[in-house]
Amino acid sequence: MTTNTSQSPVPLIQEKYNGAPERLSKEANDVRARLSSNRTLPTSRPRKGAVRLPPDVSSAEFETAIKELRQAIGVENVEVNDKALVDGWYLEHPNTHDAFHIAEQEELVSSATVYPGSTEEVQTTVRWANKFGIPIYPISIGRNLGYGGAAPRVPGGVVLDLGKRMHQILNIDAENASCVVEPGVTYFKLYEEIQKRNLPLWIDTPDLGGGSVLGNAIDRGVGYTPYGDHFANHCGMELVLPNGELLRTGMGAMPGPDGTDNPTWQSFQHAFGPSVDGIFSQSNFGIVTKMGFHLMPEAQHQSYCFTFLRDEDFEHIVDLIRPLAQKRILGNIPQLRHVIQELNVTGLRQADCHTGSGPLTREEIRVAAKKLPLGECSWVFYGTQYGSTNSIAEQLEIIKAEFAKIPGSRFFLPKDLPKGHYLHDRALVCSGVPVLRELEWLNWLPNGAHLFFSPIAPTRGKDARIIHEMIVEAHKRYRFDLFPTLCVAGREIHYIVNVIYDRADPDMKDRAVRMMRELIQKCAAKGFGEYRTHLLFADQVAGTYNWNNSAFMRFNETIKDALDPKGILAPGRNGIWPKRFRGKGWELTEKDVDLRSIGPRL
Repeated sequence: MTTNTSQSPVPLIQEKYNGAPERLSKEANDVRARLSSNRTLPTSRPRKGAVRLPPDVSSAEFETAIKELRQAIGVENVEVNDKALVDGWYLEHPNTHDAFHIAEQEELVSSATVYPGSTEEVQTTVRWANKFGIPIYPISIGRNLGYGGAAPRVPGGVVLDLGKRMHQILNIDAENASCVVEPGVTYFKLYEEIQKRNLPLWIDTPDLGGGSVLGNAIDRGVGYTPYGDHFANHCGMELVLPNGELLRTGMGAMPGPDGTDNPTWQSFQHAFGPSVDGIFSQSNFGIVTKMGFHLMPEAQHQSYCFTFLRDEDFEHIVDLIRPLAQKRILGNIPQLRHVIQELNVTGLRQADCHTGSGPLTREEIRVAAKKLPLGECSWVFYGTQYGSTNSIAEQLEIIKAEFAKIPGSRFFLPKDLPKGHYLHDRALVCSGVPVLRELEWLNWLPNGAHLFFSPIAPTRGKDARIIHEMIVEAHKRYRFDLFPTLCVAGREIHYIVNVIYDRADPDMKDRAVRMMRELIQKCAAKGFGEYRTHLLFADQVAGTYNWNNSAFMRFNETIKDALDPKGILAPGRNGIWPKRFRGKGWELTEKDVDLRSIGPRL
């Protein structure tokens, strides 16, 4: 990573496994320049202390352990984290700490980074960790930004960077419409390879295309085509268990003829007996080194958006979406966004629309939105339909008729809006083309960083109103602009809040933590639990799933202790602690709002 992001061009994917595709080169460099111009923090700072050692490991023991691992997998593949910490940016991110540090920058920091080049080297590293009792934290790419990035939950843990040397597309089966990838394969890379081969297949991409295909699915991320549930559309895993043993799930558990992979491994998700794939998603029970995915055959499609005038229309909009989604008239998982996001996705800064401290007023949002292509409105619905020309036209007529029930609603196609409008980027994402547009959000504040608050609610207007009002009230009280994106399905809503803050502002970071703690607690009291969260809030979120004396967590802990008796694999990830750490003060509860020091609270 360079220490000055304003100099050398952003690396291309032909040059670096996690770089930008050539088609987005100019956009990537332009976005980086805008973010750099809005930065007041130094690119790097001298470290305050020496290497952050793993818990209960002395300096001499650490040196001995590092020497042994270097002998096993190569000196160049084991890097001690003793240099200045560089936050970088999305496409040149750190693998040593959380680039969006909501805690102190040097708190969630690793002692070293290991770069295995094969499943066998992952096994070697896992056995090494067991021998020395050193916690290891696997990452695929490290771009899980907003949820903790590449940071280890236990400071001083060793980051296992799977992406740097394990980034091969192992197979694309055009007839079966499937693929097998290693952890370092990004959405950009998979898309570009399919285009290079001229195959009539789509990938499903989240809002940003630089993340790991495998890693996003393991964390149960979502996209926007009919294949948008990424974990549901995986098919077959190869993974290393915490004792170093190798496991294949689904039909891969049966050997193929003459030592080959089973020919149905990417055709059928299950095997005979219990389906175990799910326990390796959002857990710390194994390290996935290969994963299969179903790909979508290309299809005709039409993206569009609707605008709605009043904030008060919110409940009615949700109730209109529900039957359209349940009957599968809506072609994908649509987004419902507040109009304030029409401002920040353009790269505008808060200061461009606002004077004084605190969040924008509703009047300031109205005045600024009125100048944009969609004009004055409160809510924007982004959808896409798939099928033949005639079926798409029929579907749109039904949808238009329903949304016309809300006075003042307006309908737009991409051709109705300027080339640079966000709808054109949604059209790309919803047809499997990964983009970078969402990075513009980070320009809203200096040193822009964000947390995600991501609860689930039923697709009912009254429930959506309850959770929305709680979130609105908390944002007002803690003085944050509210950026809500609702991914609305037939029965549930992913209500995703992007809490944007200034990394250089300790007070703003403190308020963000306090707001997160409060929202997790209050929403859970109404039955609205998060589906993903930042690693520093995982204990609190996991603790809200406490039906029947926390039977769910007790079950997870039983599996953890059986598979990982020495507690070396990602302790604390997703709120699951091994016996070695459990109940010894590492857990962070709703009372832990001071995150200047991460360690046992005893």
